[in-house]
Amino acid sequence: MERLQQLATHTIAASSGPQRALHPLDPLSAQEIKEVSSIIKEQYSGKKLNFNTITLREPSKKAYYSWKEKNGPMPPRLAYYVVILEGVSALQEGVVDIGSHKFVDKRQVDAVQPILTPDDLRTTEGIVRNDAAVIKQCEISGVPKEEMKNVYCDAWAIGYDERWGASKRLQQALMYWRSDENDSQYSHPLDFCPIVDMNAGKVIYIDIPNRRRKVSKHEHANFHPDHVKYEFGTTENPSGYRTDSKPINITQPEGVSFKFEGNVIEWSNFKLHVGFNYREGIVLSDVAYNDHGKVRPIFHRISLAEMIVPYGSPGYPHHRKHALDIGEYGAGHCTNPLSLGCDCKGVIHYMDAHFPDKDGEPTTIKNAICVHEEDDGVLFKHSDFRDDFQTTIVTRGTRLIISQIFTASNYEYCLYWIFKQDGTVKLEIRLTGILNTYICAEDEDVGPWGTQVYPQVNAHNHQHLFSLRIHPRIDGDNNSAATSDCKQSPFPLGSEENKYGNAFYNEKTTFKTVNDSFTNFESSTARTWDLFNSKSINPNSGKPASYKLVSTFCPPVLAKKGSLVCKRAPWALNTTQVVPYQDEDYGYGRLYPSGDFVCQWDGDSVQGMGKWVSDGKDNIENTDILFFHTFGITHFPAPEDFPVMPTEIFDLMLRPRNFFTGNPCLDVKPSYVRTTREVKNDLNGRNTSALGADNSSRLAFSKTSSDFCCSKK
Repeated sequence: MERLQQLATHTIAASSGPQRALHPLDPLSAQEIKEVSSIIKEQYSGKKLNFNTITLREPSKKAYYSWKEKNGPMPPRLAYYVVILEGVSALQEGVVDIGSHKFVDKRQVDAVQPILTPDDLRTTEGIVRNDAAVIKQCEISGVPKEEMKNVYCDAWAIGYDERWGASKRLQQALMYWRSDENDSQYSHPLDFCPIVDMNAGKVIYIDIPNRRRKVSKHEHANFHPDHVKYEFGTTENPSGYRTDSKPINITQPEGVSFKFEGNVIEWSNFKLHVGFNYREGIVLSDVAYNDHGKVRPIFHRISLAEMIVPYGSPGYPHHRKHALDIGEYGAGHCTNPLSLGCDCKGVIHYMDAHFPDKDGEPTTIKNAICVHEEDDGVLFKHSDFRDDFQTTIVTRGTRLIISQIFTASNYEYCLYWIFKQDGTVKLEIRLTGILNTYICAEDEDVGPWGTQVYPQVNAHNHQHLFSLRIHPRIDGDNNSAATSDCKQSPFPLGSEENKYGNAFYNEKTTFKTVNDSFTNFESSTARTWDLFNSKSINPNSGKPASYKLVSTFCPPVLAKKGSLVCKRAPWALNTTQVVPYQDEDYGYGRLYPSGDFVCQWDGDSVQGMGKWVSDGKDNIENTDILFFHTFGITHFPAPEDFPVMPTEIFDLMLRPRNFFTGNPCLDVKPSYVRTTREVKNDLNGRNTSALGADNSSRLAFSKTSSDFCCSKK
């Protein structure tokens, strides 16, 4: 920490390095990545390097708010790196001070493996296609060697395999065949699994099942236009696509309601920093709300810190399918470049992302983040029955969406961070893409562990579980957390306290220690969780200012306790875990609940959540806390999910409770309002108070252009 304090006062060299970012939390620019890689290459001169990671080392919370709120020095611009040296099993990691061009930390780490990059995934396919033993297994499966150009693999992290542990940098190759390059290979899986040593660049073993299954002879199940034309096309409708869908366009003739200064966005009283990194993808920091001139902090940092996708087939080697997608591949590494009108629709602001390639040269993912607004429906409304509902007010809302889409092999994860005008922050995830599939024989019963979704295609049961990391700062530092449960009155029916038996109340249980915070969702009590500041008391309710986590998609992890899944994702055993925040050397701490290096980790050594929990006795009341929340879905595949899945949607929200003294969106301009006095005076039915009258909506089947919905009596 002493070194961190020294760095906090360090002055960046004005001319020697790249122009520094305007904000301490901004992701590294392409120029900064190039600068850091040059410093690293000079350090390891004469050695062959494979660059794995170069990313911002975020400043500690203390250093950040010293700069932002106390006129302290700008935190130093630090970069964290991981590189692999040819012929060296241990990886190299460290921290570079970009301004001074100096290393502030450098070490060699044994018995761990770094995150897998997109280049690693692409390289694996070429390795397996050209391996003689793989070619032989393809021939046994019914694919001739001249067809190897049509053999594909999804390179997966191997999870943990006791035969090698973390001694070699491995991937498992899930094998498929296509009859044509436009085919979707997932309808033609093969029955064997090569193991690839990435550092050696070769196949070192092939897992072969006891029962062999020949490749399917059925037609490929596809979803591209040629297939739709073939499958559904008619003389009247050759394309095969539906003809009854009319386009819906979104326009904002006066422009957008948000504004950016660098990566800091302001929108409808919200102000926050939008970051992005190789691992978590979107990171939202320093989230605050302008409450009629009083700027109130809400969250220091929010992100998806980890996820696990455990599969439920007990057969070998399917137990290895439990991808820790964020820790093993990275939601940032795997993010898609987004396209106007397709992935996002409306008036869009895009943000790019920069990463190093294996040679340390910066690469850019264009349009990695999409920022736009959408209509949010009715924000609030009331009508009075006393005059046939003519006295009325209706205010429509808009919402701000900050989104990304990342592809983890076969699945797409569409992430939408949504800000609403009532102060709510919502996370919506849309799950789409393609099921992971395995071949079954024509006469095979796939049992209870999966579903045959297409002839000879078995899709195994699985879960998608995420760890949401929330660093609250509600009305300042030192927050607490609690469960909030609906409870019946303890007094019996007919008693003086509950004569008619209708009484119920809200029971709030504040977490005192880490052990208290291991809770699970309980539907019978409609359980939610409060994040609150006990020193910020609402003058009306007398209750502390809070943000309530409302989350109902909270399935328990279904792997047995003590299993490889549960050891490698200990955070998935509970819906919530709360631990004290701690700065780390050279910056922000306690980020990843499964640990910094999860590839090929056996789950036995103490790291991540297991380390932070300690004996469970640490105080987490009225202090600087980290709140981790496990949520997601359990997926039992069905034919409707194949050959490509319609999106399955799940969400959660953080909602202000006792934070404001009244409805926080009363100052949003109404779409239509008519008071009782106006109705009584019958001002010729004219809408004199419709401040934001909607003159673009029309009756669907009107014959005249003058039939506007809001101009009717």
